[in-house]
Amino acid sequence: MLLIASLFLALAETALTRMTRARAEALVEDSRPGSRQLTWLVAHPERFLNPVLLVVLLCQLVQAALTGILAYRLFGGWGVAVAVFVNVMIVFVLAEAAPKTWAIQHPERSALLVARPVAALAHFPPVVWLSRGLIGMANVVLPGKGLKEGPFVSEEELMALVDVAVEEDVIEEEERDLISQIIEFGDTIVREVMVPRPDMVTVSAEFRVDDVMEVMIMNGMSRVPACGEGIDDVVGIVYAKDLMRAERDGKGDRIVAELMRPARFVPETKRIASLLAEMQADHVHLAIVVDEYGGTAGLVTLEDLIEELVGEIHDEYDREEAMVERLPGGELRVNAAMPVDEVNELLGATMPEGDWDTIGGLMFHVLGHVPVEGELAICEGFALRAERVQRRRIGRVRISVATAADLPDTEPTEHAEGVESREVSS
Repeated sequence: MLLIASLFLALAETALTRMTRARAEALVEDSRPGSRQLTWLVAHPERFLNPVLLVVLLCQLVQAALTGILAYRLFGGWGVAVAVFVNVMIVFVLAEAAPKTWAIQHPERSALLVARPVAALAHFPPVVWLSRGLIGMANVVLPGKGLKEGPFVSEEELMALVDVAVEEDVIEEEERDLISQIIEFGDTIVREVMVPRPDMVTVSAEFRVDDVMEVMIMNGMSRVPACGEGIDDVVGIVYAKDLMRAERDGKGDRIVAELMRPARFVPETKRIASLLAEMQADHVHLAIVVDEYGGTAGLVTLEDLIEELVGEIHDEYDREEAMVERLPGGELRVNAAMPVDEVNELLGATMPEGDWDTIGGLMFHVLGHVPVEGELAICEGFALRAERVQRRRIGRVRISVATAADLPDTEPTEHAEGVESREVSS
């Protein structure tokens, strides 16, 4: 009887730990017997796993002890040795290997079979109290931070499952990319997606309605920040709809300060997942991003946040320019505003990430000064060449594998671990 109990509980352990919550809920929809208990067990593995393991251990230890006592009484010392050997073989085959193999081969059937008895065991007070008491003693002997909640799945494990699903044609490659973007969405901050300060289009709060309408039409925008004494003094947001209404009513000579709406300000370190929820709830489409000193760092729109999930959205006013251009010989030409982690993913590289977010920021860090067009920096075995430098801003960066010709003749000045720089005539 103890051996049969061990067999059943070994079957239960494998069947329940391999059953997914989604599959259990699908069995409930099919009205399968035991499916409701199965759903509860899968949702609360910490409630049944310790009792099951405890009872399995008790069954195996007690039946081994009884077998040894009986063998000793019948055959003496040699009988005990033979009984131990035979007992190990029987327990391994009948109470471990066979039931667990059957559970793997018939996951749904085995899970439904054991659901009701295991649910009853998980609610049986003596077993529950004993298992909790033993676990409490273990935590005293081996102090540590115990699990207060059930087991969890890391992002790496989740993406590994998604990759397997793509290989088995369960989901499409595009769906895999969307899942990846959703996971990354929660870790992204506003500074990584905002329109930076130099690219902002702003107007003075003292401009006339007609003049601001002209600016909006030229730039294809429906909202622009209005500033007071400068770009660090954003006093409101001007909406094209309000201007059109005023212009239609013959108020084109009024200043936009009379029509602008309050601006929303957010810190550049705010996570975009929470910002998206706030902007949706408050019906806000544009927010001004401020740095730690209160100055204007840029602006972020609802479109910028959504693009992090679904990719770039281009309308008829956008002047589309490829972020990445593959060149002959395996070289890449990328927009300097491209994040370093995306460049690393394209190249399979390990270029460092730090206080900078973009490949242009990495070049500034490596060189230690504003580059001229054609200036070269060596970083982690790659040559970064500044292209189209406008004033103090890098427009595009050409990336190639560093060769001997790219390396400086003298020992380079080291700006950071694994990075070097040199200047090349443009």
